[in-house]
Amino acid sequence: MKFRLSKDRGFYKTVAVIAIPIIAQQLIMVGVNIMDTIMVARLGEAQIAGSSLANQFISIYQVMCLGIGVGATVLTARYWGAGRIDLLKKSVTIMLRIALVLAVIFFAVSLAAPRFIMSIYTNEEPIIAEGAIYLRWSSVIFFLTGICLPLTQVLRSFGVTKVSLIASICAFFINIFFNYVFIFGKLGFPRMEIAGAAIGTLIARTFEFFFVGIYFFHMDKKIGYKIKDIFMKCGDLVNTYVQLCVPPILSDFLLALGNNVVSVVMGHIGGSFVTANAVAVVVMRVITVFTGGLSTAACIVTGQNLGKGEFDKMQEQGNSFFAIGAGIGIIGAFIIKIISAPMIRYYQLTDETSAIAAQMMNALCIIIIFMCINNILTKGVLRGGGDTKFLLLADVLFLWVLSIPAGYAAGIVLGLPAFWTYLALKLDQIVKAFWCLTRLWSGKWIKRVGVEKDLPSQLDN
Repeated sequence: MKFRLSKDRGFYKTVAVIAIPIIAQQLIMVGVNIMDTIMVARLGEAQIAGSSLANQFISIYQVMCLGIGVGATVLTARYWGAGRIDLLKKSVTIMLRIALVLAVIFFAVSLAAPRFIMSIYTNEEPIIAEGAIYLRWSSVIFFLTGICLPLTQVLRSFGVTKVSLIASICAFFINIFFNYVFIFGKLGFPRMEIAGAAIGTLIARTFEFFFVGIYFFHMDKKIGYKIKDIFMKCGDLVNTYVQLCVPPILSDFLLALGNNVVSVVMGHIGGSFVTANAVAVVVMRVITVFTGGLSTAACIVTGQNLGKGEFDKMQEQGNSFFAIGAGIGIIGAFIIKIISAPMIRYYQLTDETSAIAAQMMNALCIIIIFMCINNILTKGVLRGGGDTKFLLLADVLFLWVLSIPAGYAAGIVLGLPAFWTYLALKLDQIVKAFWCLTRLWSGKWIKRVGVEKDLPSQLDN
């Protein structure tokens, strides 16, 4: 197959309109994480490691919510493109029900057994104690995230991006203010340290929940979804939803669970390794923010084209998304190389932790290129094309069969330097990039089954 890029200016304009607000929003969210890490860093390395590992557990649910939301957009983008608002509403209903059930489970576990959860990640008591405090105070976040994140994804699927951007901007300043107040005990409030960091984040997430929720349920006129619609009958769509949306949800869950196992390996390597990784993750998130926005745009644009039956555009646009991802990855590698040293110095880490962080940054310069390609292909192009079963295999296979065993062997069994251990822990990103690229060029990722039977009018035209 000849490699062709899209020459349609309208395509690039559409991508920019969708991606730029999402990138801006995610940059703000990363900014919140950076400020959290900087403030908690003033408390000590045990607090950094504890909050980082606690957030790894929280991230399982957050990633699942994103999977639930993005998985639903596989349908909502197509139904929006086909003008089937009735089916779009049913997709949203199924999505919200799944998210709420999972929220109850995660809330109960994090509230009842935070020390047990933390003991899975590490055997160092100071880190367990600090992480348990953070996790207990953060437990309510699961309900807020379970509604807000999926709704944000659905809004994006039919072009509403400013609402979540405004919510994130406001939440950014709210989070910083209340973190400062509660962590350090300002304005007459008691000094709560790591619990204060959790409370500041909880207040910010509460604001986002009400801001996005009020717009979606009461102000949006495009689909007119109301709270009462959560109870609508949608059994006729369950099979289609399971076919196309459950694989990405399951994929994201197993991917998040696998990344948590990676964190467990890091936790048993040592507290310094965990703390250094917390710094490296901040840098990684800044770079992947750009591919995160583009992957959402890729999923939406691809899904809408599939819903309209415009299959001829999809391959060239997929190639274009790949090229953009590779370019961002290369630029990101250079940026990491430049900023890593001054950033590590800013955190005022011990000499041992600083040396480990420096090696991780060097490994990240290699990993980030493949990670950017993967983000756009797996979470965007291939998912938007309905190739969800392949993605389930791709996400799970290399992480669980390759990265986790290789990282365990490198870091715990062989005791290799941090550079090689970190590279081994992220080895799945490199292999998966080549595997997904082969899939893209095969053309087999464009799935014309499942949704089409719900859209007879589209097929008849």
